[in-house]
Amino acid sequence: MARSDLLVSLVRAGASGNSKELTTTVETIIAEERAKQHNILADRLARALRSNGATGQTGDPAPNSIARARDYVLEVPPRRRLDDLFLPAICERACRQLIEEQQRASLLRSHSLEPRHRVLLVGPPGNGKTSLAEAIAEALAVQFFVVRYDAIIGSFLGETATRLRRVFDYARTTPCVLFFDEFDAVGKERGDVNETGEIKRVVTSLLMQVDALPSYSVVVAASNHSELLDRAVWRRFQFRLELPAPTQTQLGRYFQAFKDRMEQPLGISPNSIAKALGDISYAEAEEFCNGVRRRHALSLGNASLKNIVAEQLDLWKTRARQPDTS
Repeated sequence: MARSDLLVSLVRAGASGNSKELTTTVETIIAEERAKQHNILADRLARALRSNGATGQTGDPAPNSIARARDYVLEVPPRRRLDDLFLPAICERACRQLIEEQQRASLLRSHSLEPRHRVLLVGPPGNGKTSLAEAIAEALAVQFFVVRYDAIIGSFLGETATRLRRVFDYARTTPCVLFFDEFDAVGKERGDVNETGEIKRVVTSLLMQVDALPSYSVVVAASNHSELLDRAVWRRFQFRLELPAPTQTQLGRYFQAFKDRMEQPLGISPNSIAKALGDISYAEAEEFCNGVRRRHALSLGNASLKNIVAEQLDLWKTRARQPDTS
């Protein structure tokens, strides 16, 4: 049974002849029924919506359109948890607000408000943007869709925009987190004289789709090059969060948590490990810890954890470095 607030919205839209509100409300009911695995009812509602000509911005996609849209996303089981991430305090607070608003959407809608559902993450690579998007999906217990640019971007006129539209149509069928990594690939500044007219059409279509996405579907976009994003892109996102590279103090806390999980002495303090590794991202810190765990597992507990950490630190010092292009 649909929630009372949705039924009230449905009656209000029908009585006032507001087709846009009617379509949005029915699409919300369809998505919730699909989330409950009530697919027969959801399909009947979708057919009724299409037969009445009330297809809104994109309409409820036909089954063959949904099948094609699945080719453009990766469905990743969300396993990361928000509590496991090392986030700036303001960033964590904003994410918990978004999660609470999504979980208590009924209360907000009873006050004619919608939960916020659009998040832009910026910052250097390897510092948790993808992990944070996954953690939001895990906290909301919804599907996590990662957009595949290799499948979306086409060489023919209008092909990319059409495929993007199918992705958003697919996201409208069920509550989910739709994740765009490297968002500047499709959200580039339209004023760039070096870009073709095609990318401008793609950005315009993308912005329309983001605007039309219902609030039960969360869209998270991430970029390592925020300076390349179109100015209109920034306005679309209700949360705009920066995930900077960790400081030495933050890395020390990260390695302290690793030490606590291992439950054995590392032979060196967490702060000393952070200092020895230098300026690294959280992804690199995780890779170092996983390297230690691999060697410890393969030794079947016969090797000293202190010796393994010392060996991995020596290997780290001999890594090839990215050349400085500044």
